[in-house]
Amino acid sequence: MNSKAIILAGAAVLFASPVQAQRDFSQVEIKAQELAPGIAVLFGAGGNIGVSHGEDGTILIDDQFAPLSEKIEAAVAGLGASPTAFVINTHWHFDHTGGNENFGEKGALIFAHHNVRARMIEGSTGRFEVPPAPAAALPVVTYEQGVRMHRNGDTIDVMFVGGGHTDGDSVVFWKEDNIVHMGDLYFNSPGYPFIDLESGGNVLHAMTSLDTVIRAIDDKTQVIPGHGPMSDKAGLVAYRAMIGEAVGLVRALKDGGASVDEAVAAKPLAGFNRGEGFIGPDAFVTAIYQSLEAE
Repeated sequence: MNSKAIILAGAAVLFASPVQAQRDFSQVEIKAQELAPGIAVLFGAGGNIGVSHGEDGTILIDDQFAPLSEKIEAAVAGLGASPTAFVINTHWHFDHTGGNENFGEKGALIFAHHNVRARMIEGSTGRFEVPPAPAAALPVVTYEQGVRMHRNGDTIDVMFVGGGHTDGDSVVFWKEDNIVHMGDLYFNSPGYPFIDLESGGNVLHAMTSLDTVIRAIDDKTQVIPGHGPMSDKAGLVAYRAMIGEAVGLVRALKDGGASVDEAVAAKPLAGFNRGEGFIGPDAFVTAIYQSLEAE
């Protein structure tokens, strides 16, 4: 299998369009975990959803797939929260923005980085067929570096710290409650990071973004990953270290004259013991090599 096919196989589920995604969502449960008064995370299918709720309205950080919107609304109501007033997209991928149209049509104001809106307008006709998003799904408020919201007794900083998973990744900090939502800059799950090269992702940018967040948090920070269970600074530091080690190994092969296919064949990550996950070692080696080519 060549390097393009490896990435295709690993990423097909993440990029499933409404036409491609014939998944039965009827069995998906949305489970809530409260992190602090007025703050929770929702786990279901797709990216983890952060929730801020209180007298100033409900904010969702990402909204998974469109067929889950009613279940997400029910989970929000189960927290004692009002209907969603704001949505923040951490990036453009369909498992994080699939509910945008439903929430937008009900009046939610959608925020995201400039590049998120641009990619949603364009869609994708390349490796993955993602149709252009309808107007109601598009972010209405966009930003280059970030935006600060003062809601529900917290200062909520939405920040672009350099991207890496895509070219429009945001992280969300609750300053007073010491919580951060990482989006897909952090996969706290088996397998390897997904670096979406076609969406402007680059593993070197991802490392820089992770370093920025790590410097900004402490040992008591609750870390919401894009996928997987809750984590903390130690978990994020270990994840960043794993990426750095992998990049070093692939860089050595590339600098030694290996082609991308030769680097994959060398199995430089054989000793990493990351388990079976969404992205396998060969796809990650390919993404690292191609990121290095873009230096």
